[in-house]
Amino acid sequence: MRPICPRSVVPLLGLTALASWPGTAVAQVQLRCEGTLLEARGSAEQERPTRRLAFSLALEAEAATADGALQSLQERLAAVRTALQGQQVEELRVTSPSTWKREAERNRPAAVTASLQVSGRLVPQRLQALIREVGALSGVRLAPVATEADRGLDGAVRRQLLRAAYQDALEQAREVAAAVGLSRLAPLEVQVDGNDLRPMMMRAAAAEAAPPFDPAELAQPKDRLGLLVRFCAR
Repeated sequence: MRPICPRSVVPLLGLTALASWPGTAVAQVQLRCEGTLLEARGSAEQERPTRRLAFSLALEAEAATADGALQSLQERLAAVRTALQGQQVEELRVTSPSTWKREAERNRPAAVTASLQVSGRLVPQRLQALIREVGALSGVRLAPVATEADRGLDGAVRRQLLRAAYQDALEQAREVAAAVGLSRLAPLEVQVDGNDLRPMMMRAAAAEAAPPFDPAELAQPKDRLGLLVRFCAR
């Protein structure tokens, strides 16, 4: 955050009205500061309760032929699907299978591998069962799980973050303004960096691990928002 051009007239922002059809006039507005231009970057973040866990897993099967590998993959998928349905998984998604041939190696015959991806969401209390029951099935390779917040609260959380980030920038600008003998601040431009949801990832380990995996130990979902504010100080 820095003071710029004391006692000067500074053009700050050109706003262009967007037109999606021919013949529309384009308007441009210039904002000016007759004083000292101050820039401040504000930020805010907020942790939120975990509502669901998003998981994904890779499923593979191998056989001497493509037909055999696909048949084995289909059987393994049926077992995985049954186990996941028992865990009341939501939004279960399965990709189409792919195959590739592995050439023969020393003491290892050629084979065809078939694979696909499975993903879904479940409540945190099902984490242990996902790891022990699903992760232990043949051909399953679990990926990290991600914590997710209640998306219905996104709007309210974003408004809170905007207010907090702007207040952070305003306090910084006030400190600098006071340091250079200025007392009046007027916001001229606000650029919002965006809302960054940072899910915490946890790798699902071997099924025999003890003590049990505890979803309460996962870091909560966190939203972060930053913005750049330009003030005119006098």
